[in-house]
Amino acid sequence: MKPTLLRAPLAILAATVAALGASFAAPNGAHAEEVASVNTNFHITGSDRVVVEAYDDPAVEGVTCYVSRARTGGIKGTLGIAEDPTEASIACRQVGPIRFAGGPLKQQADVFTERMSLIFKTLHVVRVVDAKRNTLVYLTYSDRVATGSAKNSVSAVPMPAGTTIPVK
Repeated sequence: MKPTLLRAPLAILAATVAALGASFAAPNGAHAEEVASVNTNFHITGSDRVVVEAYDDPAVEGVTCYVSRARTGGIKGTLGIAEDPTEASIACRQVGPIRFAGGPLKQQADVFTERMSLIFKTLHVVRVVDAKRNTLVYLTYSDRVATGSAKNSVSAVPMPAGTTIPVK
């Protein structure tokens, strides 16, 4: 096969992978903003790294969750077909005045989801309302089509005095 004939299928593959990657973004409209990253393992084709991403809670204005997790580099990472490691850490903070944008909150809801591999693994951030303590608890974990992971991290945001969490 001539090299020029190979370019078209590779371009189609790259476009397909990019489109699939875009379709695996957080389905609830939450958008991750990369705040920082550090390289952990050098590869000529792209280094493995740890990224810190900020997610603003779409239902609670004034709360941002920072999630750190590993991202696989190399050719597979560049093409978006690598399976990222399961470990993640979360820290959620009040970053402004608290307002409940969409009305009452569910007792427990998936706030953010993001694919960690093409089809097998998903990172979740779940919001839990602790009404007794007037606190929002955020849990991060990953699941997998065949087996999930017990690796998780939790963070809590207490409500300011005078603010009550509306619950459905």
